[in-house]
Amino acid sequence: MKNTKVTIIDTKVLSDNWYTLRKVTYDYQKKDGSLERQTREAYDRGNGATILLYNVKEKKVILTRQFRLPTFINGNESGMLIEACAGLLDKDNPEDAIRRETEEETGYKVASVRKIFEAYMSPGSVTEILYFFVAEYERSMKINDGGGVAHEQEDIEVLELDADKAMSMIGTGEIRDGKTIMLLQYARLNGLI
Repeated sequence: MKNTKVTIIDTKVLSDNWYTLRKVTYDYQKKDGSLERQTREAYDRGNGATILLYNVKEKKVILTRQFRLPTFINGNESGMLIEACAGLLDKDNPEDAIRRETEEETGYKVASVRKIFEAYMSPGSVTEILYFFVAEYERSMKINDGGGVAHEQEDIEVLELDADKAMSMIGTGEIRDGKTIMLLQYARLNGLI
């Protein structure tokens, strides 16, 4: 349903170096009917997809570890983050994009993926919607070492973890990535791991 209480007045591009940062001025009609002019910045990096690979028999999951500059800047001394495989859609539909990212990052070619939900991860400042998937994996599905692609400057370590260990890593702070926590909790709540 379209929000009729918002009227965009002006949009300025502040940066389009990596992705696009816009400053938007708009009128917002408050509950009491009055109009208030507001200005916000929104970062548009495109939409993305993420996936948790799980092995029911062995109770294991596939995660990745890589350097994330924003976490380093914000106090994560190593800058390394353990996360579920993820990537931008790059004009693909979410299912095709997550299949591509799964092969590039983890080296697994999964037989089938299942979308479980979608979510805005940082709606106060980022336009991205993230599509969440799960897929069962077996060792026979491994077709290469993974690790990402060089032209995207990816240097990704692939981790196979016991599901219980991965769950405990949330509590210890070893896993602090929101999408990964959501996927692990979904998998546990739904009996996948």
